[in-house]
Amino acid sequence: MAKNTICLWYDKDAEAAARFYCDLFPDSRLDAVRRAPSDFPGGNRGDVLTVEFTVAGIPCLGLNGGPVFTHNEAFSFQIATDDQEETDRYWNAIVGNGGQESACGWCKDRWGISWQITPRALTDAMAAGGGEAKRAFEAMMTMKKIDVAEIEAARRG
Repeated sequence: MAKNTICLWYDKDAEAAARFYCDLFPDSRLDAVRRAPSDFPGGNRGDVLTVEFTVAGIPCLGLNGGPVFTHNEAFSFQIATDDQEETDRYWNAIVGNGGQESACGWCKDRWGISWQITPRALTDAMAAGGGEAKRAFEAMMTMKKIDVAEIEAARRG
């Protein structure tokens, strides 16, 4: 296990979530599934307790801790995409698999984890500053999934 790992709390679906992420994102892998050695609050001996995995290069630990805590937008994964095809693929996989759309490139997966699917065209426009950034930002504010062509058009004015 890595020295610093993100721990994600799930009710009971840490393994399913990890497998979904590993199938979707490159540089992802399932490293270990650990079962509870005895009964615990919300689970029984032999149930999956933790799942060690890497998602898009980030080491994570999924903990099946029960329904006590839920996720919110204070934590999100931000995935930089190279084009509209990649943006669409990730967005559609997350939203289309029981997730939900939000605003400005944000969505949630079916487990409540927030994702920012962010085309590099948007971050490049914001980094340019000035009028380009303002126009791109204003265009983004009207979107759910980011439309790369609209961002590029807004950037050009």
